[in-house]
Amino acid sequence: MMPVKYSAIPKRVPPVGVAFLLSQVGAHAANSFEERLVAMELKPHHAGLLRMLGSNPGLSQQELCDVFGIFPSRLVVLLDQLEARRLIERRDNSADRRGHRVYLTKAGRTALTGIGKQTLALETDLCAALTGPERATLASLLTRIVAQQNIMPAVHPAYRNHQKRRNR
Repeated sequence: MMPVKYSAIPKRVPPVGVAFLLSQVGAHAANSFEERLVAMELKPHHAGLLRMLGSNPGLSQQELCDVFGIFPSRLVVLLDQLEARRLIERRDNSADRRGHRVYLTKAGRTALTGIGKQTLALETDLCAALTGPERATLASLLTRIVAQQNIMPAVHPAYRNHQKRRNR
């Protein structure tokens, strides 16, 4: 991704704080990630589900709803989209005949590998100005903030924000 050249840069840049900088970089990262997934015909919310299922095969649909903080009807739409692409499969849940457990297919694991490559390339681009130890420090500090703010690890807050917007 090429850096953007701005034709007009203000003479004085107003001061900003850490929250603004995190928001600015986060929005940039989210947009860049979405652009990278276009070639795979995926959206970030698909990638998040595939990543979670790659690490936790066989989660029930209810467990996925709980982890992502989304309504079952929204999850069903997302899973239907992934199933139509043969990236996931639902299997009967022997513990609860009303529900299903969700697994990646071979194609899903291949897609997950592609997502991993795109994620690594994005991280390399985003952190090009940092040394290896600085990147490790940044990741450690952000992980501490995630824990302190009681944010679900490895789940993008946009899932929950989407839920809140629909409730309004």
